[in-house]
Amino acid sequence: MPDIHIERAHKLGLAKARELAFKWAETAEAKLDMDCTYEEGKSSDLVTFTRSGVNGELKVTGSKFELEARLGFLLGAFKDRIEAEITKNLDELLAQDDPHAAFDKAVAKASGKGAKPKARKA
Repeated sequence: MPDIHIERAHKLGLAKARELAFKWAETAEAKLDMDCTYEEGKSSDLVTFTRSGVNGELKVTGSKFELEARLGFLLGAFKDRIEAEITKNLDELLAQDDPHAAFDKAVAKASGKGAKPKARKA
């Protein structure tokens, strides 16, 4: 049984959901040091992800995202926080008129791009 199970309905259709999931996989590899494998199917896709301390799958259909993750001992201590953060981010993303633009904006913000430098006093 997975440590984390999150299922969210969406109205993106498979093509747009697929694009969003693929972006997530690329970002997870670049920012979270995950190894991701993306398998396209006729009616659903499967993203398999793994790194030290976590592994799981993201199933993508035309009407829902379903994430299952298994946490290692150390990350297991933060299960509730990790699950809450994933849920919050996914819900915020799916509530947007343009989830793709919202995703790009969130990634840029998290990586510090677009942030204004702090003024320094001499």
